[in-house]
This record gives sequence, structure tokens and C-alpha cells, in this order.
Amino acid sequence: MARVLVVDDDHTVREVVVSYLRAHEHEVVEAGDGEAALRAMAEAPADLVVLDLMLPGIDGIEVCRRLRETRDVPVVMLTALGEETDRVVGLEVGADDYVTKPFSPRELALRVDSVLRRSARGSVPRRLRDGDLVIDEAARTASRDGAELALTGREFELLRYLLAHPGTAYSREDLLREVWGWSVGDQSTVTVHVRRLREKVEADPTRPERLVTVWGVGYRWEARDDG
Repeated sequence: MARVLVVDDDHTVREVVVSYLRAHEHEVVEAGDGEAALRAMAEAPADLVVLDLMLPGIDGIEVCRRLRETRDVPVVMLTALGEETDRVVGLEVGADDYVTKPFSPRELALRVDSVLRRSARGSVPRRLRDGDLVIDEAARTASRDGAELALTGREFELLRYLLAHPGTAYSREDLLREVWGWSVGDQSTVTVHVRRLREKVEADPTRPERLVTVWGVGYRWEARDDG
């Protein structure tokens, strides 16, 4: 059972979402705006946040950004149909998944379960090393040249998957399935996360040498031989 914070200014939406999540045996708390959400997280941190993009006062983007400054809690963002730009911005500030309104409460509950599983997966923690880059699965940390990287939960999972399978080219569809657990979905999600990850692991993100593009296919991790 996980503790889930549901943040939405629409009482009806919150009521339905809370009901489904409790049916999935989660402990659920609610917040109707961004200020209340940040207070709730400061008082009793949740294991996952379901966060509406459009909130009065502090919007979902800013709430997600502030959460990312202090903790690595998974975030599932709720976005309105057609708000593609805002959805991409949400992913860029650290959202792990998104669900477009109107949505099926059952689908949302399944997405929450999937994100929670992937945040905690790995029965035998390992240390993965590639040159100056080290991943500690038990601590869920990644460091480069001894400095810890500020990764979101999904960025960590993507990096871990690629580092564990160097030299293999994966399509965006492959990565959606293996890292996100989605059989269908918006492949731009992968593009956004790859761009953000390059900013953290590449010496020059505009000329990547580790997380490289395989034209016509997708992406490949190029292992280094200096570590």
C-alpha cells in the first residue's frame, strides 16, 4: 500500500479518483490547490502525487518544479485534451507520467500502480558503472565523476535501463514499453526524457557521445572504456 496525494481543484474529480485509488488499497490524501499540496507534502510526504496541471494560484507545473527541488517523489500529471505544450513542459520539470482528461479512473489507478512498481523495482540491487558514471540501485542514486545527479524517478529508470543494455539500439516505442510500461503512448515522452538526461550525463548535450541517436531507429547507449 502506498500513500498517494491527489491534487485537483475539481471536487468531483478528486472524489472519483480517491475512490478508485482506495479500491486499489492505497492510502489517499487530497488537496484542492497548489499551496495545500505543498503543505501536505511538507507535513507528511506521499509516495506518489496525482497532480492536475491547471490549479488556482500555484499551477501544477510550478508545484512539480518545487517538489523536484526537495524530493524524488513520482508524479502523475493530469492534463486537459489538446494541451500538448503544457504536457511536454510538465514532463520536462519531472512528471513521470500523464493522463489526459477526460480519463478513465480505472486507467489512472493502473497508471499509478505501474509508476509505483517501476519506482521500486529491482529485486537484486546492483551498482552499474560506465566510466565516470555510477548507478547505485539500492540507494536509487546516480553520480558522474563523484557528483550525484539530480534525476527524476523516470530519468533514473531510463538511465538504468540504457546503462544495463549498452550497444543496443532501442526505438522510442521499445523504451515506452520497457521503461514506462506502456503498450501505447505519446512517443514524444521519450524524446523529452532523453533530452533532459543528456543535459545531465553528457559533457556537451548538443553533441552527445553516450546517449546517441540512431537515425531511423531511436537511441543507443555507447559504453565508455575509461572506467
